Amino acid sequence: MSGDKDLYTFENPEYRSTYWHTCSHVLAQAVKRLYPEVKLAIGPSIENGFYYDLDSPFPFTPEIMEKIEGEMRKICKEKLKLERFELPRAEAVKFMEERQEPYKVELIQDLPEGVPISFYRQGEFTDLCAGPHLDSTGRIKGNGIKLTACNAAYWRGDSSKATLQRIYGIAFPKKDELDAYLQKLEEAKRRDHRKLGKELGLFMTDELVGRGLPMFLPKGYTVWRILENYIRDKELKMGYQHVLTPCVGTVNLYRTSGHWDHYKDNMFPAMEVEDEAYVLRPMNCPHHMRIYANRAHSYRDLPIRIGEIAHDFRFEASGVLKGIERGRHFCQNDAHLFVRPEQIKEEFSKVCDLIFETYRDFGITDYRCVLSLRDPADKVKYHDDDAMWNQAESALREVLTDLGIQFTEEIGEAAFYGPKLDVNVRPAVGAEYTLSTCQLDFCLPMKFQLTYVDADGSEKTPVVLHRAILGSLDRFMAYLIEETMGAFPTWLAPVQVKLLPVTDRANAYAEGLREKLESLGFRAETDDRNEKIGRKIRDAQMEKVPYMVVVGDRDMENATVSPRHRSQGDLGAMDFAAFAALLRKDVEEKSL
Repeated sequence: MSGDKDLYTFENPEYRSTYWHTCSHVLAQAVKRLYPEVKLAIGPSIENGFYYDLDSPFPFTPEIMEKIEGEMRKICKEKLKLERFELPRAEAVKFMEERQEPYKVELIQDLPEGVPISFYRQGEFTDLCAGPHLDSTGRIKGNGIKLTACNAAYWRGDSSKATLQRIYGIAFPKKDELDAYLQKLEEAKRRDHRKLGKELGLFMTDELVGRGLPMFLPKGYTVWRILENYIRDKELKMGYQHVLTPCVGTVNLYRTSGHWDHYKDNMFPAMEVEDEAYVLRPMNCPHHMRIYANRAHSYRDLPIRIGEIAHDFRFEASGVLKGIERGRHFCQNDAHLFVRPEQIKEEFSKVCDLIFETYRDFGITDYRCVLSLRDPADKVKYHDDDAMWNQAESALREVLTDLGIQFTEEIGEAAFYGPKLDVNVRPAVGAEYTLSTCQLDFCLPMKFQLTYVDADGSEKTPVVLHRAILGSLDRFMAYLIEETMGAFPTWLAPVQVKLLPVTDRANAYAEGLREKLESLGFRAETDDRNEKIGRKIRDAQMEKVPYMVVVGDRDMENATVSPRHRSQGDLGAMDFAAFAALLRKDVEEKSL
C-alpha cells in the first residue's frame, strides 16, 4: 500500500484484510504460547474478521478461549515487529519439521515449483505465510479483539481428512466499534431463523434424517403453503403453465446440459440402477428443456412459460449449512420462459415487474440489482463460447438500461451458461444475499437442440429466461422469519387468531367462535388450558399470534368478542361480524 494516510483506515478493504490477517497470526502465537502441543493449520482473514484452524488434543472451551484472548492482548502490548523472510523449499520443509508442524510441511510440499516460500516472524513465533501484514503487533488494539466462536473444520475442506478446530475472531481499531459489532451479533442471534423456527414450531432438523435436510412442522408448512399459493396464483394470471417433474434424472441428462462438467461437485453422487446412472437433481432446467422438446413449436406459440415449485438437492458442505436458508434439500420457485429474440425485452420486463410487485407485498425495500457476468479468463467454470457470451451480456445490459433499472456489474458471478440479474436483499442483520434472479440463456437451448418454426418457415433456436421470484421458498421464508422476528403479518401467520377463554364456562363459546372463524377461511386455535388468562395472553404473545380474543362472561352475555392485537393492545368489545371484517381487510390488503 502507498503512503496515503486514507489507505490506513478500516474503510479501506485492503487495510482491513491486512489488519485481520495479522490478528490471525497473533491468535496462533497466543495459542502456541499457552498450549505448545497444538498444531497449526491455516489462518486467513475473511469477510468479517479472521480464523485459525488448529489441531488440538482438547476442545477450545469458552474458558480457554478467554485465556487465549487475554494472551492476544499481551502480544499486542509487546509491539512485536513482523519480519518477512524466504527460504528454499528443502530448508522451509526442514524449518517446519523441526517445529513439528505437519500441516505446514504439507502446504510447503504442495506449493508449485518456483513460488517463493515466505515466512513472517514476530518475537518467538514464526508462521508460513504469503502476507501481507502490519509492521507490528502494536498496531492492533488489544481491547478491540474478540474471539467469537469455535467450530469443527476439515483440513483443506476435505471430509476424508483430519477434523480440526476453527477459532473465529473479530477485531477493530476502537473498542466502541467492537462493542457496536458485538451488539449486532446479539441482534442477529435474536433474529436467527433457526432459533425462532424452533421456538415457534415452524421446522426441525434431525441428525438421523440427515444434516441439511430440514422438515417443516404443521405451522411452518402452513406458511410455506401460503407462499406457494401466492406465487403460483400470480404466475397463472401471467400465463404460466405449471408442471411436475421428477426429483432425479440420468447422468446423461446433465452431461447434455453441461451441469455434469460444471456443477458435478455440488451434486449428490450418482446412483447406479439397471446399468444406468441417476442423480438427485440440483436444478430443473434440463427437465423443462425436455418438456419443451416434447412437441414441435411455431413462432406463434412463443413465449412459452413453464413454471414449477420443484424439489432440488445440492451437496452443500456441512460448514455452510444454515437451517432453511441453505440446506441440501430446498424447493425452488422456478420457471423457464422460451422466447423469440425479439421477445426478450418484454418478457424480461414482466419478470422484473413480478419481482418488484412481490417485494412490495412483503414490504421488502432494501435491495440492489446486480448484473452478474462471466470471468472471460475462466474457461473451466463457464461454457466456452465468446460470441455467445458477448451477445448474451450485451442483450441483458441493454434490456436493464432500457427498463431504467439501476444496477451494478460483478465479474465472475454469472451462471455457467449465461449472464443474470440478481436481486440481492440486505437483511436486518448479516450480509446481503440473493433472493430473486433472472438469467438469459442462449446456451442450453442449443445444447438440447430446441427449435421453433419461424414465420418464414425456417427453424430457429429459442432463447430461455431462467427465473426465480421467491428464489427458494425455504430461503425466502428464512428471510421473512428474521425480518419479522417470527411476527408474521396476519395474512401469512400460521395461526391468525387465538381464542382465550377466561374460565371453563367460556370454553364452549370460544370453541364456537373458532369454528365460525375457520368456516370463513381464517386460521384459529382455542387455548382451553386450565391456566390464568394472563398466562394465556403471554403465551400467545410468545407465539407471535396477530390477534388474541379474550372470551369472558360479558362476551357470552352480549354475544361479542374482545380482540387484542399483538402490537396495538386491546381493541375493545365488538360484534363477531365487525371482527371478521377487520381480519378480512388485513388479509385481503396483505397488511404489513
